[in-house]
Amino acid sequence: MPQIAQLAETYSSQIFWLLVFFGIVFVFVGRGMVPKVMETVARRDQQIASDLAAAGAARDKADEEEAAWRSRENENRAAAQAIVAQAKAKAAADNEKKLAAAQKRLDTKITQAEQDIAEARNAALAEVEGVAVEAAQDIVQRLAGVKVTAAVAKNAVKKAMTHV
Repeated sequence: MPQIAQLAETYSSQIFWLLVFFGIVFVFVGRGMVPKVMETVARRDQQIASDLAAAGAARDKADEEEAAWRSRENENRAAAQAIVAQAKAKAAADNEKKLAAAQKRLDTKITQAEQDIAEARNAALAEVEGVAVEAAQDIVQRLAGVKVTAAVAKNAVKKAMTHV
């Protein structure tokens, strides 16, 4: 094969051109492109680091704001609860006053009603006693034919009513 036979003759020339080509590629890529790529990577890493630092600072600031907000919220909640408790206490006191006034009016009405009932009962008892005296006189006169005086009949009715 002629290609293999030429190999010894062109071997040194091929190695020379291989070294020249790789040298040019090394210079072009190694000295020209790689530093640009490395600079871009370094800028990107720097940008990521600064973005992460800014995000961390923003997160810390947000945490501080949240803590301040929670503190204000707890203070506001405590103040609102105090206002509610004060309003409840005032409403309870007002209700107590109203209930006391209503109870006083009811007690007055009950006392008056009891007095009215006692007067009506006494009047009814007196009336019943008067009717009983008249009935006793009438019954004694019809049954026994004896006329009894009102005072005697009244004493007898009172004696009988005390046993009842």
